[in-house]
Amino acid sequence: MASEEDEGESSARYQNALDALSSLITKRSLFVNKNQSNRFHLLFHYLKVLELEEAVSELKIIHVAGTKGKGSTCTFSESILRGYGLRTGLFTSPHLIDVRERFRLNGIEISQEKFVDYFWCCFHKLKEKTSNEIPMPTYFCFLALLAFKIFATEQVDVVILEVGLGGRYDATNVIQKPVVCGIASLGYDHMEILGHTLAEIAAEKAGIFKSGVPAFTVPQPDEAMRVLNEKASKLDVNLKVVKPLDSSQRLGLQGEHQYLNASLAVALCSTFLHKIGIEDKNDTNGLPEKFISGLSNAYLMGRAMIVPDSELPEEIVFYLDGAHSPESMEACATWFSQHVKERNQKRSEQILLFNCMSVRDPSLLLPRLRTKCIDQGIEFRKAVFVPNMSVHNQVGSWSKFEQRVDSDDSTTWQLGLKRLWDNLARGEVKTKSGSDSKEEEKSLVFSSLPLAVDWLRDSARRKSKQVRFQVLVTGSLHLVGDLLRLIKK
Repeated sequence: MASEEDEGESSARYQNALDALSSLITKRSLFVNKNQSNRFHLLFHYLKVLELEEAVSELKIIHVAGTKGKGSTCTFSESILRGYGLRTGLFTSPHLIDVRERFRLNGIEISQEKFVDYFWCCFHKLKEKTSNEIPMPTYFCFLALLAFKIFATEQVDVVILEVGLGGRYDATNVIQKPVVCGIASLGYDHMEILGHTLAEIAAEKAGIFKSGVPAFTVPQPDEAMRVLNEKASKLDVNLKVVKPLDSSQRLGLQGEHQYLNASLAVALCSTFLHKIGIEDKNDTNGLPEKFISGLSNAYLMGRAMIVPDSELPEEIVFYLDGAHSPESMEACATWFSQHVKERNQKRSEQILLFNCMSVRDPSLLLPRLRTKCIDQGIEFRKAVFVPNMSVHNQVGSWSKFEQRVDSDDSTTWQLGLKRLWDNLARGEVKTKSGSDSKEEEKSLVFSSLPLAVDWLRDSARRKSKQVRFQVLVTGSLHLVGDLLRLIKK
């Protein structure tokens, strides 16, 4: 049994690794246009330095891109394949609480000890070879290289690889011959990097296609589908479109949209198993038992999570979903509204706790969320806007999170979100009453997330257990992670 001294030393080593990793963080603007291509081509040099070229070429990989649903698709796929006794390696992003969430072996995040050992092995080798022409890898590039090192050394049977951003120049796309590729639903996100039309975005995502490697996608808007088909044709890629699974299938991830992600995962896994020589008969429902089990047991933190408050579990329930695109906002609103209507056994009030990064357009997010909820009979009593507690890719300890506020998410930004929400509310009041009659202010801004949670708890206590607050936390996966850290602290 480890002593307190050993645990302290282990914790210090881990923190030192996180500090070194944080030193690789750069501003996103560095990735735009020409720099994006230059950074990508350096990855081949980094693989050579780490002596990973041959090992990576031998990995059996499922590669998944998309605007929304790619993380869920990867999670379903990993859960299915683990059921076949395969040793799985899953690489996803972003993390919510701990960077080790990004690296999963057989469904379990990598241990601190292993993470530290692999981290310093890669970090020191790369540091020795840096120069003005060849700098250290940036944050996400290093994480992708670290994933390859971990999965190659651990000799996994399958790697499920989620694209971080885009596809063509994403660090994960350094792989040359995956077993099968998937493109989840496409929409408008990261437009400052990927392009302002669906055609441009689809072209970036299709950058993961490799000559002769089969690929699957879900139904896409015509503009995007046309580009995907063109790219597939040029590379002799057999691209097939999947349909949603039957809604009678039980899924571990909640929401109607997950039936499409699950269907994509089924196609990817079926192809992968066939390629490695594993065949399995379908049961009467059309899927093998191990597929059914894998789909129902899949779990992904930060997506459609329902978490009671740690202090007032009967009075406050948090509904957590890291939706941050217009389409995922609608899916989030549908999931939340359905659960609220199903679980209202006592008088309840719905509250929105929201934050989005300033690179996103809130006028495309908040109206979709609000309208979808109202259409299903759910209206928020209050909307609460807060800054993130952490920078978008900070990896340090909780003590560092407490004092950090993302410059993109200052209180000034939150006041703008409040004005947008209030304008939406006033417009609805005017439409319903035919006048600009005043009513109770329906939104608040707090300078920090802890202050907002304190307000929620104080308000709940004043209600004397007569009302349950159902709090939808959305707009940013980072906000979801911050909230989880706070209520579990």
